[in-house]
Amino acid sequence: MSIFIFAYDHSECSMSTLLLITSAPTSMMAWHAFGLAQALQNKHEEFRVFFYQDGVQVANDLQWFPDDQRNLKLEWQKLGVRLPVCVSAALARGITDASNAQRHSLQQHNLAQGFELVGLGELADAVQSCSRLIQF
Repeated sequence: MSIFIFAYDHSECSMSTLLLITSAPTSMMAWHAFGLAQALQNKHEEFRVFFYQDGVQVANDLQWFPDDQRNLKLEWQKLGVRLPVCVSAALARGITDASNAQRHSLQQHNLAQGFELVGLGELADAVQSCSRLIQF
C-alpha cells in the first residue's frame, strides 16, 4: 500500500490538508492516516478527512474488536473532527444511516455515531479547496 501526496498552489488560500482515507481500518495505512490527523490537530493546522472505498468500513458500528486491540472507529470519534463517509461506498459495503436504510428498504442501520454519509460532491469540493491531498 502506498501513500499518495498531491500538492496544489493555492497562494490565496491558507495551508490546508485533505486526508483521503481509502484503506480498510485493519490496514496500517488507516492508522497512519489517524496518526497524521492527530499530529495536524495538535499543531492546530487546518485539515479535513474523507473516507472512501474500503476506508468507509471504519464507520461500521457493528464491527467488534477485542478489549486488547485499539479500535480505530473510537479513536476517530474521540478526535472530535467532522467524519464524512462516501454514501455509495458505504452502502456497497453494508453500512447505512437511518434515512438511507429507509430509502433503500433496509431493515437496520449501522453508521457509527459521529460519522456522516455524504456524496462525492463533497470530496470534489474538498479537493478543490485544499492545498495538499494525502491518500492513505
